[in-house]
Amino acid sequence: MDFSVFLNSYQRGCLPSSLFFLTHLLLLLQPRVLCSEEIRVVGHEEPILAHVGDEAEFSCHLSPYRDAEHMEILWFRSQASNVVHLYQEQQQFHGWQMKQFQNRTQLITDDIADGSVTLRLHRVVPADQGLYGCRFLSRNFTGEATWELEVADVFLPGTSPWKRAFLGTLVGLPLLLALLMMLVLYFFRKQRKSQEKLKKQAEKDKGKLTAELGKLQVELDWRRAEGQAEWRAAQRHAVDVTLDPGSAHPSLEVSEDGKSVFSRRTAPGSENPQWFSEQTCVLSRERFSTGRHYWEVHVGRRSRWFLGVCLAAVPSARHARMSPATGYWVMGLWNSCEYFVLDQHRVPLSVRVPPRCVGIFLDVEAGKLSFFNVSDGSHIFTFTDTFSGMLCAYFRPRAHDGSEHPDPLTICPLPVGEKRVLEEEDSDAWLQPNESSNPALGLW
Repeated sequence: MDFSVFLNSYQRGCLPSSLFFLTHLLLLLQPRVLCSEEIRVVGHEEPILAHVGDEAEFSCHLSPYRDAEHMEILWFRSQASNVVHLYQEQQQFHGWQMKQFQNRTQLITDDIADGSVTLRLHRVVPADQGLYGCRFLSRNFTGEATWELEVADVFLPGTSPWKRAFLGTLVGLPLLLALLMMLVLYFFRKQRKSQEKLKKQAEKDKGKLTAELGKLQVELDWRRAEGQAEWRAAQRHAVDVTLDPGSAHPSLEVSEDGKSVFSRRTAPGSENPQWFSEQTCVLSRERFSTGRHYWEVHVGRRSRWFLGVCLAAVPSARHARMSPATGYWVMGLWNSCEYFVLDQHRVPLSVRVPPRCVGIFLDVEAGKLSFFNVSDGSHIFTFTDTFSGMLCAYFRPRAHDGSEHPDPLTICPLPVGEKRVLEEEDSDAWLQPNESSNPALGLW
């Protein structure tokens, strides 16, 4: 005898009480007692055919007829543990059902007193097809009957709900497709409008940027033209400047014509590694106290150089413990990449085209000293100050920069225009900023 259904029921706790289960189990373990008349369970002799969506009825009865109201009646699929429906102690236990049969069975007990019962299965599906059975169980009797359920798909019968569903699908599918197409077109148009809006905004921003760049280019061209005009105007005040060999540092060599200065190669370790720890400059013979004066210096491809003007009275100011940068207006290049001016503090410069020749324009009365890039005629920088003494041109090629044949600093020949007021001093008291412990002026 198969007791799996009862063991499973006890584990699930769905029977009224454990006491009832034990009593029931003892009854099953008792020897089977046969009545004087053999009792059997009669089911379906032929397979049951049901259509998808229809109902199927599983009928079974006892033969000969006898009251089954107090019996346990179990409908199962394939084996007793697969419960389709359970009737026990005049109650129905739906919690035992397999999940696929829940809320789909209906027990008809109108003739249970005669031993006849019917189980109605609603909404048949293809998965319901298979072997089914009905088992009657009492104290002195147990018996069962089995049969097959065959399921067929039906689409055309007039009373079948599947026909209505199929026809409804045929009618609704085109509407659904049309709705989907409308949604696709709607989102497509929305996306297209969004893209067009972004494209217009991008074109608008591009136009604004182009306009701004155009304005900047116009301003740049204007400033460049203005700088070139200023440079051409300065060239009209060209003067003849020569170097004073007597003012040259011993590490420098001045050419015989007084137009070029070289850095001699020194012995290793003889030069202090600090930038301006050596007084390595040379001054011009000419001294300027009034007027406008312009000269050009070819710097070539030297990696280090300094050009400008200084006051002739700086030595006496140094004795008065004035700042070593006072009285110097200098522009320079360091290590081939950093252009700057010294105006109390080091100020970096942005140079678009590296100058190979630097133009220097001094306007004493206006208090201006301007530097120009002769390579493209652009303005580099202008000092604005009050010159309170005699000025001279300042040249500093710095120490040997390591190249095989370093370019000298050379004063370029220029056509001298109107008469200039030049003053010469034959003095060995050449000017050179000294060392300083002030970090802001430590470049000297």
